[in-house]
Amino acid sequence: MQFETYPFEKLNTLLENITPNKKLEPLTLTIGEPQLETPKFIQEELCYTSSLLKKYPKSAGEDILKTSQINFVKKRFNIELQSSQIIPTFGTREVLFNLPQFLLFDKKEPIMAFTNPFYQIYEGAAIASRAKIFHLNLTKENSFKADPNNYKEILQKSDLVIINFPNNPTASSLNLDELRSWVRASRECDFVLINDECYSEIFFEKPSPSLLEASLMEGNKNFENILVLNSISKRSSAPGLRSGFVAGDEKILKKYLKYRTYVGCASPLPLQFAASIAWSDEEHVERNREVYRKNFVLAKDILGVTIPESTFYIWLEVEDDLEFTKKLYEKKNLKVIPGSFLSRGEFKTKHIRIALVESEEKTKEALIRIKELLKEEKDDK
Repeated sequence: MQFETYPFEKLNTLLENITPNKKLEPLTLTIGEPQLETPKFIQEELCYTSSLLKKYPKSAGEDILKTSQINFVKKRFNIELQSSQIIPTFGTREVLFNLPQFLLFDKKEPIMAFTNPFYQIYEGAAIASRAKIFHLNLTKENSFKADPNNYKEILQKSDLVIINFPNNPTASSLNLDELRSWVRASRECDFVLINDECYSEIFFEKPSPSLLEASLMEGNKNFENILVLNSISKRSSAPGLRSGFVAGDEKILKKYLKYRTYVGCASPLPLQFAASIAWSDEEHVERNREVYRKNFVLAKDILGVTIPESTFYIWLEVEDDLEFTKKLYEKKNLKVIPGSFLSRGEFKTKHIRIALVESEEKTKEALIRIKELLKEEKDDK
């Protein structure tokens, strides 16, 4: 298998011979890793249950964690899932990599489509599955949204489609009607549809909808061929807990659960107990949202960007993403990710991704440095 180099390794290579401005404090806005403290009550539960490390966890997940996730879905989306319609997972990265392999294993010539730009695990899963890849391009012209009506020929051939809304890296969102069009396409073209909803809880004005809601509105009450993924990493500033879930079509999940017993990716019991109370609490999530909301107000004031509906990313258009990234590091001691490292095709030189995951003070400083470089670039022309 030939995998593409991971974006952060590409960034290290891009910047390795550049000496940054030592007069400025180093700042990094590359990875989507919240820099806010994990709430104390979550940390305390982890410590309190550490004695459970002597026990093997179940592949299916402990009841206490599954119940808290079912309750989260009920409270957040007003959907009552059955226990057979959800599986707790070790984060969502592992699911995004091994679930496509499970789904496509029996396909002679598997075809997989996903949004572009993308989280690179999608591509890795396609490669591991020997799948032919089709890109659903998110462009400035289509507001960085994917309309299934524009990809009918591709979708009719596809076995598996992954969409990612709210989107990483473009910060675009789909409303319920737009998600419903994807449910209809899945049923008409007979492909499994996954929405990676890991940023659904970082919203600012109104809650982001779920593909599960859209499925019910389309009359697909059993979520046939519909799956969603979600994670605690962003909402609770707890990526180290590695707590996520996959929910939807119980016929798929029943077989996938058997497969998972062989994968051996069950979460350690102390992590499950800590994750359980995190999934059950909303107050700390709203406090986190307020930090990100303030960061985006700063971004609007300093860079003039539009505050997105969800996520903590800015997808900033620049003339040349690689050159801008290098200059930003050299002159301003600030790291961001070039858009071409997160995409294929026509996205090579148009955007950088800025992760607003730092404190308000550090975010303000970083945004000012970006604005300064943008001005310097403009003045040099």
